[in-house]
Amino acid sequence: MPKNDTDNVSPDFQLESYDYHLPEERIAQQPADQRDASRLLVLDRGEGSLGLAEFRELPDLLPKGALLVANNSKVIPARMFGTKPTGGRIEFLLLTPLPLIEGQQDGDWMQARVEGLLRSSKPAKKGTVITILDDLEVIPEEQGDFGKWWVTLRWRGDLERLICSTGHLPLPPYIKRPDTEADAERYQTTYADDSKAGSVAAPTAGLHFTPEVRERLAGMGFEWAQVTLYVGYGTFSPVRCPDIRDHRMHKEYIEVPRETAEAIKKAKAEGRPVIAVGTTSARTLEGMFSECKEIREFKGETDIFIYPGYEFRMVDGLLTNFHLPESSLIIMVSALAGRETILEAYKTALDNGFRFFSYGDAMLIR
Repeated sequence: MPKNDTDNVSPDFQLESYDYHLPEERIAQQPADQRDASRLLVLDRGEGSLGLAEFRELPDLLPKGALLVANNSKVIPARMFGTKPTGGRIEFLLLTPLPLIEGQQDGDWMQARVEGLLRSSKPAKKGTVITILDDLEVIPEEQGDFGKWWVTLRWRGDLERLICSTGHLPLPPYIKRPDTEADAERYQTTYADDSKAGSVAAPTAGLHFTPEVRERLAGMGFEWAQVTLYVGYGTFSPVRCPDIRDHRMHKEYIEVPRETAEAIKKAKAEGRPVIAVGTTSARTLEGMFSECKEIREFKGETDIFIYPGYEFRMVDGLLTNFHLPESSLIIMVSALAGRETILEAYKTALDNGFRFFSYGDAMLIR
């Protein structure tokens, strides 16, 4: 029999090594009744131990003096429905973050070239005017990979207001229900910044935080800093390469403000750990360092792919939800804690009834 191409490749680089069995009923379809009532698996790398807790206990479980860094991007209702001139219905998912849309005047209208997904019973045609609202139109221009299109977005008035008046929250594809009014609150962190609106998926590790948990953290001396990563639909894109080193990550726009860079420098100088709240925050910090080779303010794109063998320069620990099998995110957390350790942690979570993915429970890697 011919040998598999990955026969001589370390298991850490084999995509199939990041697979695990997940019963469908363990994929959370609804959030917990209360944000901080989610469960928390605590992975202590120093002790090699796994512990069970509730998220509201987080302040008691963090390393002393830790600096937490969270993603303050805001999810927008980017999923919209329009009508073609034939009367056919078409779905449009805006992928370009609102703050990055640069409109040009065209008479009474503004227009901009943006990226999005189009879905309809019949394929979209270039140049077709799709009416979302009387003051909001989409014109397909150039088709890309995996259903993506470059389109001309045309609008009159305030673009964010128009989108919010008609759009739906783009819940992840594994949540098998329509979005509801409750999701408008719960699929959003309590610290999402209105000026950072543009994500099409929530930075889900942050969904567990309440103002009360934040107050307790501050009262116990833990610092809090923020970064921005506009979470794109690529976060749900599967890794398709049998050897993960051949995978190419999608680009995402990130911002590390000056005050956050200074807080990280101070923590590092004082020997205090930096705990990323979510893989998006971890990717932002490591992406910044990869681009700049130093800790500094940064605005730009990153396509960093973090897999085992990667040396973390910014992040000492991670608060994260549980991720899809064979995804770039389970690969990233394996780079931090070790693949076999992570798979054992996931098994423990499953054995103890934890809920998985965006609305599921959390894990602290310290």
